[in-house]
Amino acid sequence: MHFALSQTLNATLRSLLVSPSVDNAFLIFFAVFHIIAFDELKTDFKNPIDQCNTLNPLVLPEYIIHILFNLLFLLCGEFFTLMLNIPLIAYHIHRYLHRPVMSGPGLYDPTTIMNADQLTRATNEGWIKLGFYLLSFFYYLYGMISSLITT
Repeated sequence: MHFALSQTLNATLRSLLVSPSVDNAFLIFFAVFHIIAFDELKTDFKNPIDQCNTLNPLVLPEYIIHILFNLLFLLCGEFFTLMLNIPLIAYHIHRYLHRPVMSGPGLYDPTTIMNADQLTRATNEGWIKLGFYLLSFFYYLYGMISSLITT
């Protein structure tokens, strides 16, 4: 009885490993959207107020998605994968705690986003996150396929 319950629980937790691949696809979309948005700001295609109103609502969902599937890694005992993600989670927390003073949630302040250093930092952050999420996506895909093959 205990062995069957353990196998069922383990199979359920392993099937949850599909979720990070799908969730990571959303994070890749968010990163690409951020890169495009900051490029539009650099080229004066969009004004900073509209762009910040578009980007700020996406910040918390990105962070929550990332933290949730890392909680799944913790539940599944995927500690190596969790350790790979902890630096980005720590960066997200640090970045959100040290954000500009604003009335609503988000990171981007329309009054400072057009500063050259802020715009460069945000663009570089978007490219680095995109690279991290792409590498993570293929790593999760590999883990999911190897998990399905071994069971």
